[in-house]
Amino acid sequence: MDDRADGAAPGGIETDFSRRMSYGDYLGLDALLAAQKPLSGQHDEMLFIVIHQVQELWMKLMAHEMALAMECLRADDLRPAFKATARIGRIQKQMVEAWEVLTTMTPHDYLAFRPSLGSSSGFQSWQYRLLEIRMGARDAFLLKPHRHRADIAALLDEAFRAPGIYDEALRLLARRGLAVPAHVLERDVTQPHAPDPGVEAAWAEVYRDAERHFDLYELAEELVDLEDAFRTWRFRHLSTVERIIGGRPGTGGSAGVGYLRGVLEKHFFPELWTVRGRL
Repeated sequence: MDDRADGAAPGGIETDFSRRMSYGDYLGLDALLAAQKPLSGQHDEMLFIVIHQVQELWMKLMAHEMALAMECLRADDLRPAFKATARIGRIQKQMVEAWEVLTTMTPHDYLAFRPSLGSSSGFQSWQYRLLEIRMGARDAFLLKPHRHRADIAALLDEAFRAPGIYDEALRLLARRGLAVPAHVLERDVTQPHAPDPGVEAAWAEVYRDAERHFDLYELAEELVDLEDAFRTWRFRHLSTVERIIGGRPGTGGSAGVGYLRGVLEKHFFPELWTVRGRL
């Protein structure tokens, strides 16, 4: 019997998708591959658009995983939280490699289409801002570029007024009986977390008695990995931008390399770094 009569090739491989969902249908490839719309006619603009769209897709997945990790911390369910943070770390490696591809574009290549960017800038990426906020960044000024979109502004404002992943970790430590200061647990989460010796002491207890607090010890290292990966991505971003535009101001009015260098020096989880000097 010829099994090709119903649209199947030898071996059962489907070939007729007129009434069935195909790979492209499932992934929405028509919309995805039509989303690259260069404006300048310059060859390298396609590279620039694709790299940044890929980064945005990875950030969407990162935000998805970070939301799960935070939910699991609240529920004291650390194993799936660790899986989510480990996945975020792997995603960050992919994003770092994406900058390597972009470095094949020279300053001459970029300047040929830069006017087409107009006032658009990576500084305006709301998904990046969401990730920063969940990591603990708190600067109300950085929400302003998104006020023209009520839906996005509301999402960012909700995250801004909610505990970040480090807040959830410290609350978990307190529930486990570690002496996290009350003023830290009850702080206004719309303000940046300030380094606190009591928090450092709590983490020091976890590290010194790792067998007793092993899952919290693992949590500490997962958070360090998370921030380390985030800083590596930021550094490669800085290095790539400096390589392509030097000290020029960024599009959209940003300070370019100067701004990127400033954020690179900030820690999200400061006590997890300083505690290493007192163990």
